[in-house]
Amino acid sequence: MITETVHPGKGSGESHTEGVRRPGRWLALAALVLAVLLVAVDATVLGLATPFLSEDLKPSGTQLLWIGDVYSFVIAGLLVSMGSLGDRIGRKKLLLVGAAAFGAVSVLNAYATSPEMMIAARALLGVAGATLMPSTLALIRNLFHDPRERSLAIGIWGAMASAGAAVGPVVGGFLLEHFWWGSVFLINLPVMAVLVVIGVKLIPESKNPNPGPWDLPSVALSLVGMIGVVYAVKELASHGLTLDVAAATLVGAGGLAWFVRRQLTLPAPLLDMRLFRNRGFSGAVLADLLTILGLAGLVFFLSQFFQLVQGRSPLEAGLAELPAAVGSVTAGLLAGRAARRFSVRSVVAGGLAAIGLALAVLTAIGQTTGYPLLGASLLVVGVGAGLAFTVTADVILSSVPKDQAGSASAVSETAYELGAALGIAVLGSIVTGVYRGFNTPAGVPSDVAAAAHDSLGGAVEASAALDPARADALVSAAQEAFVDGLRIAAGVGAAVLLATAVAAWFLLGDQKLADGAEH
Repeated sequence: MITETVHPGKGSGESHTEGVRRPGRWLALAALVLAVLLVAVDATVLGLATPFLSEDLKPSGTQLLWIGDVYSFVIAGLLVSMGSLGDRIGRKKLLLVGAAAFGAVSVLNAYATSPEMMIAARALLGVAGATLMPSTLALIRNLFHDPRERSLAIGIWGAMASAGAAVGPVVGGFLLEHFWWGSVFLINLPVMAVLVVIGVKLIPESKNPNPGPWDLPSVALSLVGMIGVVYAVKELASHGLTLDVAAATLVGAGGLAWFVRRQLTLPAPLLDMRLFRNRGFSGAVLADLLTILGLAGLVFFLSQFFQLVQGRSPLEAGLAELPAAVGSVTAGLLAGRAARRFSVRSVVAGGLAAIGLALAVLTAIGQTTGYPLLGASLLVVGVGAGLAFTVTADVILSSVPKDQAGSASAVSETAYELGAALGIAVLGSIVTGVYRGFNTPAGVPSDVAAAAHDSLGGAVEASAALDPARADALVSAAQEAFVDGLRIAAGVGAAVLLATAVAAWFLLGDQKLADGAEH
């Protein structure tokens, strides 16, 4: 079981009551939110850079998917382990070391020279990102002792985390208008420098005074299990049931089952599995995961739709997705108040249903669909994500004892990252699978056709080698296939989100947010 020890910064030595008024706590929160925002932005910023990256590195369709989702896979696989490491060495220390590593590895991403190098660099960025995320919620709990003030802080945290997926395309669009695709990674350097400077001075250290050993076999099992299962889902959606898919499923499921059994027998587990006996906790984690699945998957592929189908510039495409960020930030800040006035389950289930209905509307999308429909859908998705994700984060913290806040935080952020990875993997694999089935127009050489079937970006680039008439026919066929895939993926996403809304309504039951003083 995890217990909390707080080490105030120099000269702070305040009592518990005075901790409510910790000087600089809101600036410290800004630093923590900056870390969450940047990790979330990096999960989707590549959506806009994909056409440029495809032209430069020439990845295959499968490599392109791995570049897009290996970052989130690694984060999801390591979050619980890194959360446990933070309990042992100090969450502030892990946060600052992770920030420095994140900045350094960003340079490697920016200057990658091959698809393989890019995949490896994204994986390393995921390792660094996994050191940042677990500390944030637990550190917020130490900064804010008053439940209502802490609820607002979690609202800001949740708003930034859910908005990150939508802010990524705007940041990426601006940078791609003025610089080369590697600039979307170099932006991390100044941000991480600010985080380290503020963090050193204002964030209090906290850790478990009696944590027990860091169990390396559990670290390996969580990583192998998580990546194995997600890889199997991705490959199954793309290529159907193959020997590779079956093997990955067995390895992944076996790894996770072994991980769970090991946690139940360890005196100091990486993750206390008994947390999941709380129905509200389990329901919040499920809602968490699927909220971000819908948001991240939609944003990733609409970025390509706006550019490669509707011909917008990167910045225009990023700005076109801005309603999702506006909606999620606004709803995130109001979510705690709404959950107290109405109920937790009505706000979470309503948010999930809103995302599901917006995705259902997108099943009618076409190549010439006007922006009002697309913008309104993105706004609704953002509002739904802001409501659901923020309230579930608060529920996950408030539905467990205070001494288990570290484990609860790691679970919340694992759900977020796994949702982002599955959104891109599952919905992306549906889009890719449908896309690859389009009929090549007559007269297109086989090598050009092969490049065109890899990805829509590949089709646009490959068409440059053809005469205008054949080039137009090839690009038009590719665009039509991409939109067909997007429609089907939106339909699948809508069904999943609406079903989750119903499940959340029953699972969250009489769940309430903390209200009143802590003892």
